[in-house]
Amino acid sequence: MKKFFIIRSLTLCTIFLSSVLFAGNELKIGMELSYPPFEMTDKHGKPDGISVGIAEALGNELGRPVVIKNIPFDGLIPALKTGSIDLIISSLTVNDERKKSIDFSDPYVKTGLALLININAKIKDENDLNKKGVRIAVKKGTTAHAWAVKNAPKAKILTLDKDATAVLEVVQGKADAFIYDQMSVYKYWIKNRQTTKAVLKAFQQESWAVGVRKGNDELLKKVNTFIHDFGMRKGFDNLGTKYLGEEKKTFQKLGVDFIL
Repeated sequence: MKKFFIIRSLTLCTIFLSSVLFAGNELKIGMELSYPPFEMTDKHGKPDGISVGIAEALGNELGRPVVIKNIPFDGLIPALKTGSIDLIISSLTVNDERKKSIDFSDPYVKTGLALLININAKIKDENDLNKKGVRIAVKKGTTAHAWAVKNAPKAKILTLDKDATAVLEVVQGKADAFIYDQMSVYKYWIKNRQTTKAVLKAFQQESWAVGVRKGNDELLKKVNTFIHDFGMRKGFDNLGTKYLGEEKKTFQKLGVDFIL
């Protein structure tokens, strides 16, 4: 009995220590799960999408279990800085302002800003936005928000928390245009062809990368190695085909550079 008790105690101790070590080895990745098909949830409420696929592949490469933390977009960088998460993989655009707060991996997506325009608005491209009376919808904390503040000071800027809300403003004619990435603009235009038009050619080239806390150079190096190897294995292209097959074909027909 005593021998059994000792063995049982050692077993429980091993399980406990393993669970502690396992939890300590978790790779906590932040993203806002409201940007399909990159960051979203499936019909069972589980994280899904291209960014989730990237996160899981990265976790496998590093031998660390991945935990996805659903965080509002403008809260991702603060969460990274305080250590609540290890990385941001959330269609995060690289820019100089963000570089002051966090480090970025090598880019894994090239994209750009485009326009969703109300069908009755007298706007042809971004050059028509900086005018008195023009109403521009943007999502708070995005590079589109920053672009509008800098390049369209004469316009009225409607800053909103959700891109779907911004699209509704355009559909209903409460905003003349919505600035966002090419793929999202395309998708929202397809859903609202009766009330909107789209300018898909990017007027500001951008790239997405993984956000890493400053000073975490070891993890940054590992992430960059993964991005290179995953790209060589056509991992990004395969995820694009899985989630954006039809969109890829349409963009090619339009002669617009595709993001993956």
